[in-house]
Amino acid sequence: MSHRLRRAAAMLLSLALCFSAVLGTAGAAQADAARDGEWWLKASGISNAWEVSKGAGVKVAVIDTGIDTSHPDLRGGKDVSGSGNPDGSKPLGTLPEHGTLVATLLAGRGNNKAAIAAAKADAAAQKIAYDRAVKSAKEAKEDPPKAPEAIEIPKPGPGPDGVLGVAPEAEVLSVSLWMGTENPAGISVEDQVPAAVKWAVDSGASVINISLGSTQPDWPVSWDTAFKYAEDNDVVVVAAAGNRAGGMKQVGAPATIPGVLTVAGIDRNGKASVDSSTEGISIGVAAPADPLVGGLPGGGYADWSGTSGAAPLVAGVAAMIRSKYPDMKAPQVINRILSTARPAGPAGVDNLYGHGILDAYAALTAPVPEVKANPMNTITEWIRVHRRGPEVRTGPTADPGISTEKSSIKPIAAPAPVAPGDEAGFLPPLLVLGFGGLLVLTMLGGIMHFVRIRNRAAMAESAKSAPVAALKLNDRSGAKDIFDELPESGRDV
Repeated sequence: MSHRLRRAAAMLLSLALCFSAVLGTAGAAQADAARDGEWWLKASGISNAWEVSKGAGVKVAVIDTGIDTSHPDLRGGKDVSGSGNPDGSKPLGTLPEHGTLVATLLAGRGNNKAAIAAAKADAAAQKIAYDRAVKSAKEAKEDPPKAPEAIEIPKPGPGPDGVLGVAPEAEVLSVSLWMGTENPAGISVEDQVPAAVKWAVDSGASVINISLGSTQPDWPVSWDTAFKYAEDNDVVVVAAAGNRAGGMKQVGAPATIPGVLTVAGIDRNGKASVDSSTEGISIGVAAPADPLVGGLPGGGYADWSGTSGAAPLVAGVAAMIRSKYPDMKAPQVINRILSTARPAGPAGVDNLYGHGILDAYAALTAPVPEVKANPMNTITEWIRVHRRGPEVRTGPTADPGISTEKSSIKPIAAPAPVAPGDEAGFLPPLLVLGFGGLLVLTMLGGIMHFVRIRNRAAMAESAKSAPVAALKLNDRSGAKDIFDELPESGRDV
């Protein structure tokens, strides 16, 4: 393994999750407050987009630390770490809550826990009232009252409380990785990521969200095949750009892989977040990243921030588009998101916002011309250009030497030598004179340049011991002022 690959492998072992911090605990943001805190639903045009699509019929893979599918806002894997539940439902690693936070923003269905609690309270009150009525009837030696109709307790399901994701009707596939500390199963992140991508593609995901990244832009060669596999199978891959607060000053892999839709983060004012985002030429679009609220394993909620949350918002919009336009290819889905983004920052594409800020409703409804290729480029072409190497021969190498094969071509006699003639005439002497004159001119130019440099050096030395006003300069005509002949910052010009 080359030094570069060893460095990449070491870097990938410490892949960071792209969120700044969990700012609250399970009790910090209750279900009703969680829905109120989802300011991005309106700001990004998501609530309006629900009139068109909610992602029904689309599978979205969340490659992360595992998803607690018992959370009331989630319904609906695979573990590639070797340390989790087979269906990817066990949160893993140093930050086990990360995957659930991401998944609730992407496809949280909300919950009806408040309605269930209210129905249970009404049923309890009804039972108390009926029991009292029966007791009173017995004491009065009267017939007991007829039992009232039982109050129906709703089954757990989607509702007005909790976190409602961008694509609440999409199906989530949890693919769990072990991140942070050393994986007890001994499988490296370098190996887990490509396995996760390939499994997601084979399991029918048409959108993949990856809210993790490294501090380096390069990636292992082993990832080439996996991301090309996703590209060849028409899958939209969305990745978080990373956060400065997490030590990422620039976009790192896998968000640097060609073809991947990379997402930067903005704050509530629509500005690039200082801590919860980063910058780089591979950024495609920006989405809300600070502040955020999401679901925790066990059913709680937390305030948090980072492009880890911005990426699933964009992945959710991709799922909505694929649901609305089931025959649309991945490059066109990505193009819709980019071409309908609201302008931000300098005109055109820049390193902070990419093409602009996410507008879900426009991405679903605006007339967008088709493109010939993915505007985020293609991993297939990148591999062709950058992974080229000498042809590898698997068979035995023939001994070098003279061929023993007989040729059927008749030998041709070599031409007879011809003595030089005088056809050149006066041309050689003329060429000698011309080159001689050029040499003389070059020498004169060098002498003049040396004299000029010496004069400037003398003037600079004088400038060190006297003010500019005291310098005596030769009289000269033209537009140049006295500062033209003075060296800048002590350097000869």
